[in-house]
Amino acid sequence: MLNGSLRERIVARLLPRVQTPGQYIGGEWNSVVKDHQRMRGRLCLAFPDTYAIGMSHHGLQVLYSLMNRREDWACERAFCPWPDMEALLREHGLPLFSLESYTPLDQFDVLGFTLQYELGCTNVLTMLDLAGIPLGAEERTADHPLVIAGGPCVQNPEPMARFIDLFVVGDGEESLPAVCDAWLEAKAAGGDRTAMLARLATRLPYVYVPRFYRPETAPHRHAVCVRPTRADVPATIEPAVADLASVPLPTAPIVPWIECIQDRISVEIMRGCPGRCRFCQSTTLKRPLRFRSVDTIVAAALESYRNTGFNEVSLLSLSTSDYPQFDELMRRMQETFRPLGVSISVPSLRVNEQLRAVGEWLNTDRRSGLTLAPEVARDSLRRVVGKRISNDDLYEGCRHAFSQGFQRVKLYFMCGLPGETEDDLDGIIEMAETISRLGKEVIGRPPKVVASVSNFVPKPQTAFQWNGMQTREYLLAAHRHLWERRRVRSIDVKCHDVETSLLEGVIARGDRNTAQVIELAWRRGARFDAWSEHIDHQRWWQALEETGIDVDDLLHNPWPPDARLPWDHIGIQQGRGYLEREQQRCLEVEDS
Repeated sequence: MLNGSLRERIVARLLPRVQTPGQYIGGEWNSVVKDHQRMRGRLCLAFPDTYAIGMSHHGLQVLYSLMNRREDWACERAFCPWPDMEALLREHGLPLFSLESYTPLDQFDVLGFTLQYELGCTNVLTMLDLAGIPLGAEERTADHPLVIAGGPCVQNPEPMARFIDLFVVGDGEESLPAVCDAWLEAKAAGGDRTAMLARLATRLPYVYVPRFYRPETAPHRHAVCVRPTRADVPATIEPAVADLASVPLPTAPIVPWIECIQDRISVEIMRGCPGRCRFCQSTTLKRPLRFRSVDTIVAAALESYRNTGFNEVSLLSLSTSDYPQFDELMRRMQETFRPLGVSISVPSLRVNEQLRAVGEWLNTDRRSGLTLAPEVARDSLRRVVGKRISNDDLYEGCRHAFSQGFQRVKLYFMCGLPGETEDDLDGIIEMAETISRLGKEVIGRPPKVVASVSNFVPKPQTAFQWNGMQTREYLLAAHRHLWERRRVRSIDVKCHDVETSLLEGVIARGDRNTAQVIELAWRRGARFDAWSEHIDHQRWWQALEETGIDVDDLLHNPWPPDARLPWDHIGIQQGRGYLEREQQRCLEVEDS
């Protein structure tokens, strides 16, 4: 079951020379090792970031559990190695391997990437290259694994279309098993790789195979649409939608060897968000709203605790306090887990009247802080972006949380939103100062208040997808304004890096030409660009200049509402018409 020879060489020659070798050895508690010779198919979930990030991703645990429940498939994991491990693999001529069986990645039937963040794209190329798999999808033969990708970045697959055989749109629980089975059937039917891919593209409505589509450019620069080159593939790819009630939660999640970003049990309680924030891609992609029952959630959390020993349970959703039976769920969770010394965390709270009671429900021994996402601080801008919250609810919720022992509040804001004024920036500081004063009134000293400010990127499949992104000069000036307005020492203003946000926007809104930039940056050393200590912005700007991409037109210029966009062939549940209507409502609010 194990590739003993490769494992021996990795352990003996490489691991003594790398940082954190525990991330490369496998064998963790609850990991699953199967005999490949007894399996019908072999899948490797390839996460293009470090082990510590990938093992914190709930979706990976869900799909790993789902596929390994099947008796005919082996599902294993691989992560992008740190540069020291990459260098050693290349030095010794060894391939990237799976953790469960040390199988080289090119020996799997299916290699599945999750594209969580635009600047993780170069890590995909690193993993393919270390596996000995050609970077270009058109260069692969029938003997290579099927390279697929899912996740939020698939909403505009074009920048990565050169490197991926097949994109899966929507929920992985519904689509992944079907794609894996269909690929084995296509291989058994014979033919070349194009013929095998055609069988999947014509059969599965949530599958996008780029080689069967061609970009077409109309007179307007961004009237770029992607049209099928075959009559038997769909013009619009429809997202897969899973029935949560029929998909069991993972109750034996893998326990990592090393400290990860999220060292806790995660339980998804609902999918989707009732809010309709115009800037939020997740709100659009996760429709329709679906809920798990209280009994299912509590039982799964308890079984996971017994199978792992973690002392914290995190209730996941886009807006956990919008769960319809939130009070009952929190009561049941506290009754079940407080006697066990297990705390309950709610990482995504909506700022509404329920926030006033959250402090009481979270009255555990782990009260490090309360995290909220008001996004904007003034009602006028909230009407533009569609964020329906009340400052009164926010302040009263913070007051109650302070009375329950919370001593730190983290607030997430954005700057650079459509319709933003200097008053809106001032409101961020005023809100933080008000919360600081409330905390001092309740606990007798100023609490720590952190205002984390990100730079707005108009993402695909949102009502703002036609808007331009603010310029470097605007965003830097906005950051300076926030820092200069801060007067209270207990308030900390942290602004996201402007250069990184601009590059995120370039990839998020790019077309197939962007693949040239990604590959050029990678060949010049781009690795782990989602990490501030690794990214070299100049490397990317140079690559953009050399490939002739007009960044102003791509990123900063607004596009007309009738422009055909590079991602229009990727469908959403609500349809493009919904986004057009929301864009028009936004313009009407701005003009009023």
